[in-house]
Amino acid sequence: MSNTLRSRLTPYLFLLPALLFMATFTLYPLVSVGYLSFTEYNILRPAQPVGLANYQRLIGDGVFWLSLRNSFTYLLVTPVIIVSAITLAIIVNRPLLGIGVFRALYYIPVITGAVAVGIAWQFLFDGSGGPINGMLLSAGMIEKPIIFLTEPAWTLPIAMMMTTWMGVGYYMVVFLAGLQSIPEDLYDAARIDGCNEFQKHWHISVPGLRPSIVFVAVISSLSALKVFDEIYVLTNGTGGILNSGSTMVFYLWKQAFRLQNVGYASAIAMVLLVITLTFSIINVRMLERGEG
Repeated sequence: MSNTLRSRLTPYLFLLPALLFMATFTLYPLVSVGYLSFTEYNILRPAQPVGLANYQRLIGDGVFWLSLRNSFTYLLVTPVIIVSAITLAIIVNRPLLGIGVFRALYYIPVITGAVAVGIAWQFLFDGSGGPINGMLLSAGMIEKPIIFLTEPAWTLPIAMMMTTWMGVGYYMVVFLAGLQSIPEDLYDAARIDGCNEFQKHWHISVPGLRPSIVFVAVISSLSALKVFDEIYVLTNGTGGILNSGSTMVFYLWKQAFRLQNVGYASAIAMVLLVITLTFSIINVRMLERGEG
């Protein structure tokens, strides 16, 4: 083998393990799901080609459209997380004694398992004696306990609050890193010009955090579209009364593993792939503009 050919092949040999890994765990499953979406398949019998029947079934499936709407509603978590995380980052970005402890406390929900957090939130919103009902009764705001997790109107908002609580600490760290990269001289100049605390952060911190804000918008919106753990734990795997908490990923899981409709679930997965791919492209464009 000539030196020229060896030098050309060497980079690909280093890439080979990663390429094999991606082919095995990304490309092959993607192609398999694409194929299964055109079949009627479960674990008890071989796949039977059905053409576009699964996609036609999606059009008339009310639960699918409800799940799709819930997934898009879940995107409202993103602006709430951004505002909350920036506020927390500003609060803990101060040279105060013991500030590291507060940063760690805000970050604890991030490293806590979703199942443990879900059980805690089930206790908080328990209809027979949970703390939330207790406080509302004590304040005279309600006359009898509310069974939050069996009320269709409350299932999705509670899951969204749980997602926000679990994720805000992580994004706080992202914004904290961004704040610490902003020159202190800019804040000193703002104080000299007579800016108050709000004006200082609005005109300096927020513009300086623009790349971080776009980055957080990208990853948090994609995470919101793919939410599953919170819905599963809070509703005990049911999706809530009248499927009120069902999202795209939860409905996909239910069809595949509860109802054994693997072909139909694969069609849902392909629709979700197209949606997340579209969001990814849009968000990457926004990220490029933010860095530009």
